[in-house]
Amino acid sequence: MGFFDTLRNGLARSREALNEIFYMGGEVDEDFWVDLEDTLVMGDMGAEVAANVTDDLREQAARENLTRANQLKDALAKRLAKVFTPMERDPFEDVPSCVLFVGINGAGKTTTVGKLAGRAKKEGKNVLIGGADTFRAAAIEQLDIWAERAGIDMITRDRGADPASVCYEVLEEAEKRGSELVLVDTAGRLHTSPELMRELAKVVGVARKRATMPVSVVLVIDATTGQNGLNQAREFNEALDVDGLIITKLDGTAKGGIALAISNELKLPIYRIGVGEKIDDLQAFDALDFCRALVGEGM
Repeated sequence: MGFFDTLRNGLARSREALNEIFYMGGEVDEDFWVDLEDTLVMGDMGAEVAANVTDDLREQAARENLTRANQLKDALAKRLAKVFTPMERDPFEDVPSCVLFVGINGAGKTTTVGKLAGRAKKEGKNVLIGGADTFRAAAIEQLDIWAERAGIDMITRDRGADPASVCYEVLEEAEKRGSELVLVDTAGRLHTSPELMRELAKVVGVARKRATMPVSVVLVIDATTGQNGLNQAREFNEALDVDGLIITKLDGTAKGGIALAISNELKLPIYRIGVGEKIDDLQAFDALDFCRALVGEGM
């Protein structure tokens, strides 16, 4: 099964809800617009996005004389794609680059670092991994497995070491080696803990001051958390000034709309999306492809 097929399967909940509205291409009447807006809200897109998209589609339908629901499927996918904040710079391709991965426990940060490192190494980039999650021994072990598998060096310290110091050491070593891409895994922490967020802000501050290359803070969000993912993103962005997002676990029970809600509200681009555990299950984000999978257009 290809990446798009896996993504499409993962977004089945949202697509099935929308398909009930588009079923048999019924007439576009007032009930259709009410149902569409409600369905978009229930798909985790948020009231503002749902209202704006519905209003724009209503105007388009009147302007282009679209009288059947199935005529609006393609238009809906294209309009939803415009909700996403476009990416101005890809920190994984535009090297040299240092990327700090942040997020709550279980979001998939460590696995994401490993996948991205492995792919970058295959592309011929000089990669260095930093293990700044010094609180969870399993995270270092997991990251070490990815690093060894890809033939990439990893810099870390013993459990309990200051993560900001680890980050500093990683950047020093990267400078000595002439590393093009530096990927730093940080400890998962609850966005509701001010003390832990301050500690993470220290790590980010050290990286931004020490690095001789652009530093990007990337928030990893588990799509299955739904609206709670938006709350996480707000808190992390306020504390760390996040640069962009990676959305994981879109192969599960995710509705998918949360990706639109976060990108739209916080004006953050989505760099990658993940649909599984294999290295090829993490891909660059394409807004229109994502929205076509979400709506069911082109299937």
